[in-house]
Amino acid sequence: MADSNITKHALAQALKELLRDRSLEKISVGSICEACGMNRKSFYYHFKDKYDLVNWIYYTEFIDRMKTKTYTASWDVIDDLCEYLFDNKEFYQKTLQMEGQNSFSDYLRDILIAFFMEDLEEAFSKEPSVRPFAEFYADAIICALKKWLVQRDCISPLEFSSFIKKCISGIADHLLQPPETY
Repeated sequence: MADSNITKHALAQALKELLRDRSLEKISVGSICEACGMNRKSFYYHFKDKYDLVNWIYYTEFIDRMKTKTYTASWDVIDDLCEYLFDNKEFYQKTLQMEGQNSFSDYLRDILIAFFMEDLEEAFSKEPSVRPFAEFYADAIICALKKWLVQRDCISPLEFSSFIKKCISGIADHLLQPPETY
């Protein structure tokens, strides 16, 4: 592993350890550096801020792994995402709470929008733009993920992704039915 990756992984591990005891809001770049015995200059050589580090963790742990897999259906990606977030529940409970510029929520939203834009292209091919639809689904899923992860006894990742599928396909099936006459 190159020295750059060793440094990034050390900073990531330090952040994860600090998040066990406090919120992301209360963690400074200085405390991350202190926890792994590095100076701030090393941190800023690799990352813009602590949010950039959180995004890097997600990218290297999930997106890079996802790229090596072959998915047979788009929903498999959602299943995988739910499993990953659940396996790292404590970390993502805290990182998803932060909102605003460079936040993980915004980063995840951008990734989901890109995913949905590609996935929904055919379904909304007659629309001038797929983006509003992709944004809608991304926002809905992020909101649902946040609520799911903070529950003390949340359902399993596969149950949760199945719930999301039912929500989306259930309303679609209902709306495609002819209206009943009364």
